[in-house]
Amino acid sequence: MKLLSIFTLFSFLSSYAFSQMTGHELLEKSIRYHDPKSKWEKAELTFNLKQDTPSRPKKLTTFKINNKKNIFWQKDVSGRNIVIRSLEKDTCKISLNGKTTFSEDEVKMNRLTCQMTRFWRDYQTYLYGLPMKLKDPGTKIHEKVKMIKFQDKNCWQLKVSYAEPVGHDTWYFYFHLKTYALVGYRFYHDESKNDGEYIILEDEIQINDIRFPRDRKWYFNIDDKFLGMDYIHSGK
Repeated sequence: MKLLSIFTLFSFLSSYAFSQMTGHELLEKSIRYHDPKSKWEKAELTFNLKQDTPSRPKKLTTFKINNKKNIFWQKDVSGRNIVIRSLEKDTCKISLNGKTTFSEDEVKMNRLTCQMTRFWRDYQTYLYGLPMKLKDPGTKIHEKVKMIKFQDKNCWQLKVSYAEPVGHDTWYFYFHLKTYALVGYRFYHDESKNDGEYIILEDEIQINDIRFPRDRKWYFNIDDKFLGMDYIHSGK
């Protein structure tokens, strides 16, 4: 009976502490875990990735970001093609196998546009900048935090939405109960249709004192279909 009372008291205290934690507090706890020395804002980082997608050839990607100087550089190696893209503030440069002029077919097949280069910059800096990027302007942190199961593991859930023109998708982020490490995320274009994708994060790599998830596995929300995976094999 005494053990039951202790267990009941512990459960009550845990539930009470949980109910008092806001979305912003959860986010700050996770940022302190991933970026304990507050380096992300001015970070200069290099990531070497391997990507494996069932419907496409395997791809090797190296990208560099310099947040202080607003510089992005990416090299993709797929089959015999090497595409290099860069953005320095608003200056965009692209090359394909060393060439800087392309045929219409080359542009179409390899997406050799500055619009696509900006997409890759935003994509890489957003996903690899999580959870720190959730402090960017236009991000709406929902204050109600939930404890739910994600991939059969109990975790904290944080809901995030965006103000136009930043974005219109709805995101859910999942955090380890004790460390507050990011363990996955899910997004919807239209949540009522159960569209969008979810991403499982596994393992960890430390680059320049920042903790990044090493492996990412992507799935459709609607049917759990596996879309592909990428992982960081090195960085600096």
